[in-house]
Amino acid sequence: MSGLLTDMARLSYERYEQAKASVSEVQLWERANAMAPPPTLRLSAEGFDLIAECKLHSPSAGNLSSHTSDVQSRVAAYGLGGAAAVSVLTEPTRFGGTLEHLTQAAQVLTPLGVPTMRKDFLVEPYQVMEARVAGAGGILVIARMLDKSRITALLDCAVMLRLFVLIEAFDVEDVALINDVLSTRRQHDEKILVGINCRDLQSLKVNFERFAELVSFLPNNYPKVAESGVGNTEDVRRVAQLGFKMALIGTTLMNSPDPRLLAEQLLYAGRQAALSLEMMKR
Repeated sequence: MSGLLTDMARLSYERYEQAKASVSEVQLWERANAMAPPPTLRLSAEGFDLIAECKLHSPSAGNLSSHTSDVQSRVAAYGLGGAAAVSVLTEPTRFGGTLEHLTQAAQVLTPLGVPTMRKDFLVEPYQVMEARVAGAGGILVIARMLDKSRITALLDCAVMLRLFVLIEAFDVEDVALINDVLSTRRQHDEKILVGINCRDLQSLKVNFERFAELVSFLPNNYPKVAESGVGNTEDVRRVAQLGFKMALIGTTLMNSPDPRLLAEQLLYAGRQAALSLEMMKR
């Protein structure tokens, strides 16, 4: 595991221990189950969707808040622009996030029928419960940080709380682990997305070719998500043509003064490419 993920896992576990000292797992479980159901993740019949991301800071891009007066206005633009879901960073030390940002986003997006996703370095089911209490409709699970039993525990907690899961890989070994985990869950009624993150965790640079290299190894019965490095309409067309059904886009949208318009443009490009791919198969 890279130095970044090692640090993030350690800090995440420290946050978990601090939170548990304040609110017990039993108390948090009761709160999570008392929440109204989150919006359901719905994918378009047009073959391509967008997970728009709200993050105020990034280790690779620095401060991303210059075009954002507040979290709620930014995520509202994403929802009105057609995003199927909105990813909200809640990691505080490197990404400037908080659980309050997640709650603020859910307050705006729930009336629009758009679920929020907690994007963080989750290590314990307790943190899945935290996500639901904060209003999330989904979570990110980073396969490289966890072993099979820990991934399974996070997935089990998510399905009980009716949350979708984006499970993320960086290389072929991660994909093999994901395939192993999912092969045992075929009878589960759950919404799982499988993603490829093309960012190198050592240099923080993106390797766009990783999408083409790894897409064929992903399981076919789960929607595929391209993460990181998708920065414009041409990038969206390329990943849609590779068979990805979604793209998670953060930095480009955060840097846009008109995120609603940009989301619409990205979606249009992806859906046109998805349609062309479908026509070629016929």
